[in-house]
Amino acid sequence: MALRDILDMIFSVIKTAEPVDILDILVLSYVVYLGMKLVRETRAGQLLKGVFLLILVYIISAWINMKAISYLLSETLNIGLIALIILFQPELRRTLEKAGYTKLGLRFSSSSNVDSSVWSRTIDVICDACVELSATSTGALIVIERQTRLGEQIDNGTILDAIPSKELFGNIFFNKTPLHDGAVIIRDGKILAAACFLPKPQKEELINKRLGSRHRAAIGMSENSDAVVIVVSEETGAISVAENGVLKSGFTRESLHQLLTARLITAGEETTIGRVAKKIPFLKRNHKDDGKEKAYAQESVEEPTEKDITEEPEVRK
Repeated sequence: MALRDILDMIFSVIKTAEPVDILDILVLSYVVYLGMKLVRETRAGQLLKGVFLLILVYIISAWINMKAISYLLSETLNIGLIALIILFQPELRRTLEKAGYTKLGLRFSSSSNVDSSVWSRTIDVICDACVELSATSTGALIVIERQTRLGEQIDNGTILDAIPSKELFGNIFFNKTPLHDGAVIIRDGKILAAACFLPKPQKEELINKRLGSRHRAAIGMSENSDAVVIVVSEETGAISVAENGVLKSGFTRESLHQLLTARLITAGEETTIGRVAKKIPFLKRNHKDDGKEKAYAQESVEEPTEKDITEEPEVRK
């Protein structure tokens, strides 16, 4: 009889459901999915397991009338939210920043107004400069700003506001110049600042010990922003790229050019609807743009394959 009552309740809810209720459920499900995904990629994932365990113990203790344990757990859970905000303030800040520039797929910065030809020329110069620096084993650290503004890092560097060129990169990273110790930050296709200091990675103890300070700074910068960070190793001359806290090495000129084109040009040409559709798993990735169908699952610019790059140990938030 109880099962029948439950089924009757479910059917009554379904009969009274309206289209807006279905939309409400879908949006809520997607928000929960995003929350679980974000938590899983941070240290808070392990913490939530402990919180759920405390809640389970509290329910059991209250059920069997264990007053002392119930009282202590109740007080702990009451102040738990404030404690979590204090303990995980860096993770929460990065999560909100990440949600601001990726989850809705919207662009608010002026970099979206930069002509693609400017980025095309800049990408060619960056790739040529990295190849030359790699050939001479000259260490380099190049940060390409995207949606997250890097004003804090720019302020501690030297403002240049110069048009990129191979010669300029060579002069900046030559080990006898005052600007070589630090990162170059590129905004809107121009070299905005040099000798900039970048934040340290959050899980520095998990990074391969063979990686130097440039690679660690690249990982830290990519953890705190959506920037694409390019590193040229001073020891081996290898070209590496850090994104979202993950460092990949072994790039050639071609694979680096493909990656930068995909991040800076192809991504910028997508419409807002297309970017939102790509973020929602249950929506198709194909849509009509200006009367023409564009299959986003098949981009003209391919990602570097496993043959092109070798992945370093992943350092995720």
